[in-house]
Amino acid sequence: MAGFVAAAALALPVSLAELKADGRIATSEEDALLAGLARAATDLCESFTGSLLIAREVSETVAAGTAWTRLGAAPVRSIGPVAAIGLDGAEALLPADGYAVDIDAAGDGWVRLTAARTERRLQVSYVAGLAGDANGVPEALRLGIARLAIHYFASRDTEKPGSPPAAVTALWRPWRRLRLGQNPR
Repeated sequence: MAGFVAAAALALPVSLAELKADGRIATSEEDALLAGLARAATDLCESFTGSLLIAREVSETVAAGTAWTRLGAAPVRSIGPVAAIGLDGAEALLPADGYAVDIDAAGDGWVRLTAARTERRLQVSYVAGLAGDANGVPEALRLGIARLAIHYFASRDTEKPGSPPAAVTALWRPWRRLRLGQNPR
């Protein structure tokens, strides 16, 4: 998933208490480390699945044109204002009838101009994510994140930590979104 800028998630899909319980960690000495490992595991989960887990604002610059262009983050929940970016870099919001948007059944967002313009780029604002909050993230994804974070924690002092547990990818694989190309609709 590249080409877009997503706001930071307000919460992690797995709480610190859940991580500590899963890893049988009783003290709070390593809480900052565990939180960082949970963030890293969440980032890997999003990269592997091709989906943002918790809904958040996304900004993306795409080529301007009358052909449909797929947005980079998924699954898309809503598409907001679209601005044309001039040659000088100035942005101008387009009127609602100046562009068309669509969200397909797979959760992919699409945008296009309704008429040709001189601008070559569009700035699209939208919201994407599987769940509205951490509790809405599917349990298989949450469990995989927790297992990966605990795996990192347990192997933090080893020179060669080994590969992540196979159970992690087994939990995430059903949620993986694959794109074979950017074919227009």
